[in-house]
Amino acid sequence: MHVDEAIRTRKSVRRFLPEPVAASVVRHILEVSARAPSGNNVQPWKVYAVAGDAKARVCESIMEAATSNPDRHQPEYAYYPTQWVEPYLDRRRRCGFGLYATLGIARDDAEARQRQMLRNYVFFDAPVGLFVTLDRRLNTGSYMDLGMFVQNIMVAARAQGLHTCAQAAFAWFHDVVRRHLPLSEHEILACGIALGHEDVNAPENAFITERARPEEFAHFVGFESRG
Repeated sequence: MHVDEAIRTRKSVRRFLPEPVAASVVRHILEVSARAPSGNNVQPWKVYAVAGDAKARVCESIMEAATSNPDRHQPEYAYYPTQWVEPYLDRRRRCGFGLYATLGIARDDAEARQRQMLRNYVFFDAPVGLFVTLDRRLNTGSYMDLGMFVQNIMVAARAQGLHTCAQAAFAWFHDVVRRHLPLSEHEILACGIALGHEDVNAPENAFITERARPEEFAHFVGFESRG
């Protein structure tokens, strides 16, 4: 698969088939992804790949925490702003409303929206879940490094005919994940990533988010006007 096609066809898949993914394929994806750049080559990431019973156990614990007393769980870093401004607020709303509309969930149906949100914690039925961490002793620049690594995972997965969904929702339940996986005290749980084969018949997977054109976010200075 050409890299352009891998990037263009990458999307957030929210329902996967039960078809397993071999450990050798996951290892290959991570080996390729580790070529991501990082400042002074510090490579600040770690990954915990789970499948089978191990994945089921950690997902069951997270689901219990998310449904019993979710307010007591907080992430170790601020993913979203405390106050939204434009154009980001509009983009966020269009994303959420578009997904729920695709699923036939009304805007005022809080119960159905919550059920869909909780599907994060079973990796949307993907056979493989990845927990990605960052060393808290590093600084803001390492978050940029981590983002490039995560993007590599998603693009490398497409090259294997697989799909993904990057999920910051797991960051809220880092304490639960620590009960099951050997995260050190120095590791921040940054996100999870669902990995597997897309269920092409699921309506939620037909939802494709919009992207701004380069004219909206880029400035070209000093170029000759030749197209």
